[in-house]
Amino acid sequence: MKLYLLITLFFIGFEVCNAQDSLSTSEPVALKKEKKKNGESKDTTTKQINHPKIAASRSAIFPGLGQIYNKKYWKLPLVYGGLGVTGYIFFDNIKTYKEYKFAYAARISAQAPMPDSTGYNQLKNIYKILSPGSIRTARDEFRRYIDYSVLVFLILWGLNVVDASVDAHLKSFDVSPDLSLQIKPGHSDLAKTNGLSLVLKIGK
Repeated sequence: MKLYLLITLFFIGFEVCNAQDSLSTSEPVALKKEKKKNGESKDTTTKQINHPKIAASRSAIFPGLGQIYNKKYWKLPLVYGGLGVTGYIFFDNIKTYKEYKFAYAARISAQAPMPDSTGYNQLKNIYKILSPGSIRTARDEFRRYIDYSVLVFLILWGLNVVDASVDAHLKSFDVSPDLSLQIKPGHSDLAKTNGLSLVLKIGK
């Protein structure tokens, strides 16, 4: 069940980009304006490159490739930093878990009717002081930490895919001079007072 959940979360970002295919097939605003300017027919169909899907696919294969495709290089330290720290925690948890697992097995073997002190002699002093029950509790706790670190790693990987897809979609937004946001002083009919107003201009 845990493995199924982790695999599902890993592909969350990739499935999100597939759900956006219908949006990516529409023509960008800048392309429509260019067609209208050149007098081309509205029925003319031109195959568009699915940038969001390409960016998401690359990030799903290897983190950061989608950001490189979108030329958002400043995001690479964030992607690799988050995944790198999570990966380090994952391997550190595995190392600690194995130590507690070996210590617990050695302590149990040393207390058996026919004791085997081979593993017990290899233990660190701290594991000789702790009770077997405490060692077992710590072992189980670090086993859960391993699951959590894997889950966080896959979530960050999925967010990396979603981020690449969203950035690619934003490239088709209209950022022409027809869009503007200005601060103007004057009288507000809505507030019935004088002051500063934010004026959003859309189109001519």
